Amino acid sequence: MNALTKVKLIHELNEQEMELEDAEKVPWHAEYKESPWIFVGGLPYELTEGDIICVFSQYGEIVNINLVQDRETGKSKGFCFLCYRDQRSTILTVENFNGIKIRENYSSGPCG
Repeated sequence: MNALTKVKLIHELNEQEMELEDAEKVPWHAEYKESPWIFVGGLPYELTEGDIICVFSQYGEIVNINLVQDRETGKSKGFCFLCYRDQRSTILTVENFNGIKIRENYSSGPCG
C-alpha cells in the first residue's frame, strides 16, 4: 500500500470516528482535543529541529519543538514533541501524518 493510499484510509477512518454519535469517546480526539502538542516518533536520527519544522509547518505555525537528545552524546533519540500555535493544526497533522515514514534516505540541507 503506498503512502497516499494509507493517508486516505486514515483520513476516512478519522471521519468515521468523528461521525460517531458520541464523538467524545473517540480516544485521541477526546483526550487531546484542547492540546496544541503532538508526539512525533520514528524520526531518522539525522534530522535536525529545522528539518522537522520544515516538514510539520505545512499544517500550521510551530511555536515550540523539543527534539529529545541523548544527554551524553547530544544525538537525537528519534522522537520529539511539537507545539502548534493553533490546536486545529494538531488535528490536521495527526490525520495526515499518522503512520507515515519520514525520509528513509536522508540528505542534509535546508528542508531536504
